[in-house]
Amino acid sequence: MIIAVHNNDIERALRDLKRMVQREGLMRELKRRTAYEKPSIKKKRKSLEAERRRRKALRRKRPERD
Repeated sequence: MIIAVHNNDIERALRDLKRMVQREGLMRELKRRTAYEKPSIKKKRKSLEAERRRRKALRRKRPERD
């Protein structure tokens, strides 16, 4: 991940970095890895994430109604 700083605008570069980290899900991943996760909980979490992705894909695929 590379963030370019233009004209010494550090604040904007930080905002861009935060946005990229948020979009990539790095903070969520770090929080998840701090403690052991039981296999049953891991399986449940993965199935919920997959369901969320499926619903999101359906929303994007479905045509808008007028």
